Amino acid sequence: MRLALIALWCGLAADVQSADRPNILWITSEDNGPQMGCYGDAFADTPHLDALATRGVCYDNAWSNAPVCSAARSTILTGCYPPRLGAQHHRAWVEPPEWLSYCPTLMRGAGYFCTNPAKTDYNFATPGGDGGKALWDKPAAGAPWRGRAEGQPFFAVVNFTTTHESQTRKRPHTPVHEAADVPLPPYWPDTPVVRKDWAQYYDKMTEMDAQAGALLAKLEEDGLAEETIVFYYGDHGPGFPRCKRSLYESGLRVPMIVAVPPKWKELVPGEPGSHSDRLVGFVDLAPTVLRLAGAEPPEWMDGSAFLGPDADPPKATLFGFRGRMDGRYDFSRAVRDKRWLYVRNYLIDRPGGSHNAYMFETPLTQEWKRLFDAGGLPDAQADYWRNHPAEELFDLRDDPDSLVNLAGEPAHGLTLVRMRGLLNQRLKATGDIGFLSEAELMARADGGSTADLVAEGKYDFDRIYHAADEASRVDEYGPGQFAAMLADGDSGVRYWGAIGLRFRGEGAVTAAAAELTAMLDDPNPSCRVAAAEALAGHGPESARPAALEALLRIVESKDDDFYAAVLAWNSLDGLDEAARPLLSRLRKVDLEGPLPKKHPAYYRLNKMLANLSAKTLADLEAAPK
Repeated sequence: MRLALIALWCGLAADVQSADRPNILWITSEDNGPQMGCYGDAFADTPHLDALATRGVCYDNAWSNAPVCSAARSTILTGCYPPRLGAQHHRAWVEPPEWLSYCPTLMRGAGYFCTNPAKTDYNFATPGGDGGKALWDKPAAGAPWRGRAEGQPFFAVVNFTTTHESQTRKRPHTPVHEAADVPLPPYWPDTPVVRKDWAQYYDKMTEMDAQAGALLAKLEEDGLAEETIVFYYGDHGPGFPRCKRSLYESGLRVPMIVAVPPKWKELVPGEPGSHSDRLVGFVDLAPTVLRLAGAEPPEWMDGSAFLGPDADPPKATLFGFRGRMDGRYDFSRAVRDKRWLYVRNYLIDRPGGSHNAYMFETPLTQEWKRLFDAGGLPDAQADYWRNHPAEELFDLRDDPDSLVNLAGEPAHGLTLVRMRGLLNQRLKATGDIGFLSEAELMARADGGSTADLVAEGKYDFDRIYHAADEASRVDEYGPGQFAAMLADGDSGVRYWGAIGLRFRGEGAVTAAAAELTAMLDDPNPSCRVAAAEALAGHGPESARPAALEALLRIVESKDDDFYAAVLAWNSLDGLDEAARPLLSRLRKVDLEGPLPKKHPAYYRLNKMLANLSAKTLADLEAAPK
């Protein structure tokens, strides 16, 4: 039967204009996890999506791959992992490679009417310079599927922002869910402020659910419900600290429902109302809809089709990544199977809760950080604000909130080695170019596509990966090898050499002070920043003024690129009071210098830089004199 169905489907795909194929509707919502009745949350009030789930399958192990919207959405758009393309940073702006075609382009080629009227916020320089709108057809008024040719199938994306981070803190607000009764995650302190924000999130989930219900009713009214496969998913975890922007289940696990009418039931395994434990990531969505459309996904896609007449075998792991979040650089990768979550952090002197101006607009964030600064929080609630460990390992069966890091437990040593190996296989298979700083990434691309660096011989993954991996393993590798890296011919290796010394503190930096001081004149700005931060924070007093001057020159420069300035501002903020001698001159820095106003992403990128510099200056003002 299955082979016959595949043969029939391939025959239909041969004539895409005449094929009887399903319509596909994606309903997406922003900044929400599986806090829904159909996922077992008794406090949630989501009747319309719960009803959709009775007609479909709930995927219990669905990941967004990235814990922030633009990177997650870019994963969906391409069917590729963004660290392979250089698009892993939030609000990146990279040129796509010539070999890549976006999902809606491929679906249009398969004969579908493709619309996305609400949200096209991607990390790529998309055609038309309009943020990606040119990739999609323009629907007629009233519904995203209207305006297509007679008999033409549609692929429509409808995005609701009701649950977005900005809305769960918006006041005034009339409460619906009782804050005193809301179930709190154990990683947050239990205070009225925290409860109020989290209860409002549940209110917004109910509001979004009603919007989804109205859309589904319109689909029914137009007589399309029996012809349409409906997907619903959230774009990443809730818009609160330790959820959004974090590589835990709370940041990556999303609700995903796929409901299929009886006509197409063979395309979706599982009975209506069932749950699937299959591992599914956003990287799988593009190849899946292509298969449903009767088209073959391109070989360059990293994802696999989990539906259709010829679905791919279930995958054993999911991959997650974290890069720059607005103005804050971080660098972590994650892998999970059905039981274990492994997180690898490469910047171990940065906390998970690095200051993000947008995140700190939320009262819950302010309250939690205030309590941490006051001291006395238990480890489960304090760890988010502490510096990253190099490795984290969590047993999701017994610890679904990822509270107890088992990476240092001898009893779990074999599991740690296995999960570490699985992650390293993924990094190597994709040629993850996140081991270059963003400034270096853009410089090496030199106006071309960052995705082509490996093919063009501009990125030696093995050497740079090993430099980064060893740099953050402080207990395993001594400082001598990192001092030697400072003279390496590859700027990516030199960069991690300086960072490796910084991680090892005063003794290591002082011993290599001469080499680091020479590196302040390195032709590569990322290397200059790394050397300067090491010296200014951990070097001898005599070396610190020159290091601070090197950082100042980069943030003042109109020649070095924008991303080098962002990197330098990150270093200045990380230095705390050590950077105070620059305060009066930092106040005068022209923030518009590194980025021309004609840049298509000028507004969002320059605002990011302004927020970062404002935080740095405020901290320096308050630092001891």
